[in-house]
Amino acid sequence: MAKFLVIVESPAKSETINKFLGKDFKVVASMGHLVDLPKGNFGVDVKNDFKPNYTVVPARKKTLAMIKKEADDKTKIYLATDPDREGEAICWHISNELKKEKITKRVTFNEITKEAVLGAIDSPREIDMNKVNAQQARRILDRLVGYNLSPLLWKKVSKGLSAGRVQSVALKLIVEREKEISAFIPKEYWSLEALLKKHSGESTEFTATLDKKNGKKIEISKKEEADEIYNEIEKSDFIVEDITKAQKLKKTNPPFTTSKLQQEAFNKLGFSASRTMKIAQQLYEGLEIGEEDRVGLITYMRTDSVRLAEVSQKAAKEYIVQKFGKDYVPKKFNTFKSGKSAQQAHEAIRPALPLREPVSLASFLNKDQLSLYELIWNKFITSQMTDAKVEVTSISIKSGNYLFKASGTTVLFEGFMIVYKEEDRENNLPNLEKNEKLDLIKLDGVQHFTKPPARFSDASLVKILEEKGIGRPSTYAPTIQTLLQRHYVTKQKGYFKPTELGIIVIKLLVEHFPDLISINFTAQMEEELDEIEDGKRKWVDVLKEFYDSFINEFNKASLEMQNVKRQVVYTDEKCSMCGKPMVIKWGRKGRFLSCSAYPECKNAKSITTGIKCPREGCGGELVERFSRRGMFYGCTNFPVCKHTTNKLPEKADEKSDAENNNPTD
Repeated sequence: MAKFLVIVESPAKSETINKFLGKDFKVVASMGHLVDLPKGNFGVDVKNDFKPNYTVVPARKKTLAMIKKEADDKTKIYLATDPDREGEAICWHISNELKKEKITKRVTFNEITKEAVLGAIDSPREIDMNKVNAQQARRILDRLVGYNLSPLLWKKVSKGLSAGRVQSVALKLIVEREKEISAFIPKEYWSLEALLKKHSGESTEFTATLDKKNGKKIEISKKEEADEIYNEIEKSDFIVEDITKAQKLKKTNPPFTTSKLQQEAFNKLGFSASRTMKIAQQLYEGLEIGEEDRVGLITYMRTDSVRLAEVSQKAAKEYIVQKFGKDYVPKKFNTFKSGKSAQQAHEAIRPALPLREPVSLASFLNKDQLSLYELIWNKFITSQMTDAKVEVTSISIKSGNYLFKASGTTVLFEGFMIVYKEEDRENNLPNLEKNEKLDLIKLDGVQHFTKPPARFSDASLVKILEEKGIGRPSTYAPTIQTLLQRHYVTKQKGYFKPTELGIIVIKLLVEHFPDLISINFTAQMEEELDEIEDGKRKWVDVLKEFYDSFINEFNKASLEMQNVKRQVVYTDEKCSMCGKPMVIKWGRKGRFLSCSAYPECKNAKSITTGIKCPREGCGGELVERFSRRGMFYGCTNFPVCKHTTNKLPEKADEKSDAENNNPTD
């Protein structure tokens, strides 16, 4: 019979931990929050210091009953949920429900390995009420905003909409970027590139780019200018005027935080933020590894810290020395500075100990799991390696009154790049000497147009949210998912484009709640939540300051906000059921066509895109449709024609999104 009860969040984690503890322990899962604010009513007593009315989550009543039953005969209860604010709050709620404070203790571990779990059990602590209060403040803050703004949007736009602090600011960023793209006017410019080689001897060809004329930076705005310069240069000799060489260090980068993992997983693997977090959760909670049973493979994946435990640094050093030699480890462990708001008690995301090379796990992980693990592994190992040493050669080449520039890089010592090589875009240069004459192989004038800023991808949106201090590691992926689920944005080739619905919602919120969805205000609120966690501020005071200003704006907006729902635009189209005019209305998925005789006639349909269905002989048109996975385009002749696509065929006068979007932005 087990003496001790351990409560974790997920069944996968409980199964893993159960392998490490003996028969005296029983491990059960809470399945997340057991207690929360109620769904059916506001649940916050604003007049009584924002007292929350917590209730048991209906779907978790059986789970709570099971936990209470398991706790009845135990001599000690260990609360082992995730090591963050949410995990701390879950522990507090469970403790309050069990009413066994004397035998209940909090334990945390950053990785689910036997050593880490046993170490945590041996050093329990009390529940951190500062963390709990920070979580309470955030939860109530979001309830104050959501429970007021969402019904306002239902009343003024359409049912089923929502607004939130972080979600609305993220949407605002996407909408503002789209406005920049729409307003952008491309400008023409030209560059001249010379393909050169040594006059004699070495045959290596290299490219030099026109840089200056008569010592001044040159800008070519049209073809006629480029042609004129082309004709002058074509007749001139190319002479090496100057050669400079400089040695530089390419610094190794810190291990992953949550946001950096999401960014790099998108750029290198094409993973969305939610997909990255789902896979990381699997790696953290534990997977079957041959005869070892379940084992956690990475540390906790929600973190904004780049700190590493010394034991992990020692393990990395041993591996590097054995694999690559002593020259590849620095004299002292590499350390990195976390952001000012980072939770320093946390570690960066790294492989769990003992270290397992990706190749050793290849037969146990699926493709996505292995790819993400390898990304985390490489980043961690290289963070503890020496910097790379390179020599950068810059060459100035004279051609009449014009000066061309060429550069190249030679790797003197690979350092961390032996593991984590960056894409090589360098120009290989031959050995050249000052005053040496070069042969011109080809001279090209290349036309360019300035490009609008790129739409946000998962990576670039997470990056700007982190840079601006909006949200925290646990909120990035859910925020993006909410924007998609509410049909405020769609994804086109991996990039976010606001829908008409998203644009109108932001327009209304900016007009009536400018402070609430300002970047500075939202970032300030995150700082205040951090101050609550650090014990520097009281959570009730923070809520009072926010609410006094917010409720005044809300009351005013309730009276003055434009009622989009009531706006009806008549069209020339006739209702196919009753012959009355069709009108354009707003719904929770954007605009749609409805019969003007509603509710007597309930005929409604999507607005067509004006693009014919590509299926031969169909004759239908493509319309916007929505599913739980987001927007797509379907044929008006459904179900006879079941053609669907995630993107419309590009019109002849439109440039592809790929030209304007760089995945590394």
